[in-house]
Amino acid sequence: MKRLTVRAASRSYPIMVGRGVLDELGAAVRKLRGAGRVVVLSDANVAPLYLGRARAGLEQAGLDVSEVVLPAGEREKSLARAEELYGVLYDRGLRRSDTLVALGGGVIGDLGGFVAATFQRGIGFVQAPTTLLAQVDASVGGKVAVDFRAGKNYVGTFYQPNLVVADLATLDTLPERELRSGAAEAAKHGLLAGGPVLRRAQQLARAPLVAGAVTQELVAGSIRYKAGVVERDEQESGLRAVLNLGHTIGHAIEAATGFRRLSHGEAVALGLRAALRLSRELARLPESDEAAGHALLDELGLPSRLDGVRAEEVRALIHRDKKARQDGVRYVLLRRLGFPVLGVRVPPELELEVVEWLRTR
Repeated sequence: MKRLTVRAASRSYPIMVGRGVLDELGAAVRKLRGAGRVVVLSDANVAPLYLGRARAGLEQAGLDVSEVVLPAGEREKSLARAEELYGVLYDRGLRRSDTLVALGGGVIGDLGGFVAATFQRGIGFVQAPTTLLAQVDASVGGKVAVDFRAGKNYVGTFYQPNLVVADLATLDTLPERELRSGAAEAAKHGLLAGGPVLRRAQQLARAPLVAGAVTQELVAGSIRYKAGVVERDEQESGLRAVLNLGHTIGHAIEAATGFRRLSHGEAVALGLRAALRLSRELARLPESDEAAGHALLDELGLPSRLDGVRAEEVRALIHRDKKARQDGVRYVLLRRLGFPVLGVRVPPELELEVVEWLRTR
């Protein structure tokens, strides 16, 4: 097992990464939060596999445990569902000293974190991510939110967890498509960080993509890179924007496809491809680096073409991005692999051109 610590301005918290660490959830929560009530939030896909195990460990630690199981899917990440959960927590008598545990992927983590942050202005919050995407990215850093209309994560805040428990054994039950979706975020960190983080992503790409190929070093390396950024800029006032590489266009693609046809990671992979191309045009990324970036995404089996939506529709949604300014969206691009550039203004005609390129390549 690897133990890491995120030292954000608002709160420091431990992260446990390894096979079997879900069995230590109860003891870790009791140590950090003391005795009290715990509500475990999960979904219909994850609960039959891991809720019993998580609950048993929490009860063995002497905690008063109950659960909420939601349907699976991005559509659950809504204000209506958050309001429903407020009612559950209210009826169960939770206080600020009590804890919400998010057992699931990014949807459960984002929704659970948003509810924990806003119920009574903040109760305890623990992330127990069960997908690769959530383990390498979504569970760390404190961004919590729900979607609103066509806006991905449009209503949210920053709220660091008290603890993250990333059990690699939960990846054994993931469908291959979900593993690939998580691999897209690992690839993003590799393109941003270069060095060992990039090499581990490339090693994952060259092996058959099964849960056993996902190492502690890969997950911990991604977490360590993201934690380093968050520690220097917790609330995205500057440096943290670097983590949006590929996400500006990726989120617009998700919205354009109704948050159903493509997974988050698949949409981000297309956004990364667009960012690589824009980097050649605007940041002088060497052709060899652009090719290496596309090769990494290809080897991970991630999509290379956008089908079924108009380029104009995607471009319109780009400019509804929550980070858009009056003068447009600022992009994260790459000067070299491992050397990002922040705040790049992309001309409107080039935005349209790169989305059209994704549609026809």
